[in-house]
Amino acid sequence: MINLKINNSPVSVPEGSTILEAAEKLGLKIPTLCHIKWDCFKMEHRCGSCRICVVEVTGRPNLAPACCTPVAEGMDVHTNTVRAIRARRTMLELLLSNHPKDCLVCSKNQECHLQELASAFNIHKVKYEGAQTEFPVDENGAAIRRDMSKCIMCRRCETACNVIQTVGVLSGVNRGFNASVAPENFAQLTNTACTFCGQCVLACPVGALTEIGYKDEVWKYLNNPKKTVIVQTAPAVRVAIGEEFGLQPGEISTGKLVAALRRLGFAKVFDTDWSADLTIMEEGTELLGRIKSGENLPLLTSCCPGWVNFLEHQFP
Repeated sequence: MINLKINNSPVSVPEGSTILEAAEKLGLKIPTLCHIKWDCFKMEHRCGSCRICVVEVTGRPNLAPACCTPVAEGMDVHTNTVRAIRARRTMLELLLSNHPKDCLVCSKNQECHLQELASAFNIHKVKYEGAQTEFPVDENGAAIRRDMSKCIMCRRCETACNVIQTVGVLSGVNRGFNASVAPENFAQLTNTACTFCGQCVLACPVGALTEIGYKDEVWKYLNNPKKTVIVQTAPAVRVAIGEEFGLQPGEISTGKLVAALRRLGFAKVFDTDWSADLTIMEEGTELLGRIKSGENLPLLTSCCPGWVNFLEHQFP
């Protein structure tokens, strides 16, 4: 174990731990922006690019990024000195200087980590003037919208795509104000091996990567008296959507789901399970035929378009 002090409080952590992890053990909050941890994969992205987590270490001339600086025996760390807070504020102002100011209409409003930090540091006016670089918006795909004008180069999406999902579509390109994370040759996502799994969207702390919503189209159809609008739900949705509304994990919400959809104006609500049974019968018959003939094995099947897309691109 490594022994150190953070804000004069002693703490012991395993060798290889970072200052951020040691601070978390003490219950101390150090602001971060580029750092993200995937507990389910026992992995984390800690490149230290944003420098929002800088702290002072006694005996060192420069501030150290807490998320990627390993602890050392006898280290004396101070997280909230005037110097560290000023540096964090300056880094935030530099990021904001090249960031669009459309927070009110941004889909990430109230869920944006950059916005949250700006509020926490009481930043109401940015004294720096950035290049306000504009990039073409890619929203040709069915699920993901890319607006690199809002990218802060934290590269969390790159780690999610390349390391977690092993798809390898996104990478950092260019430098300075022209830097961004993009597919090879700045291709649109629909022209790449992207499976549209959405993990990059979940990792993005700002509005650079967002889901493409269809709420406007749905309301348009619901309010068209000439249209009969129906819903077909998959079995998994009945469970997953309940958790989004505070129900216990695994709790079935079929009745609530149907009632809510009918109140919204949908004429009919159908369950996919019956047609799924038909699919299983068809696939089972096909599998038996292949086993008997000994040809075209194995048989791989999935109802998930992302899974099929991944298999076709990564294991053709």
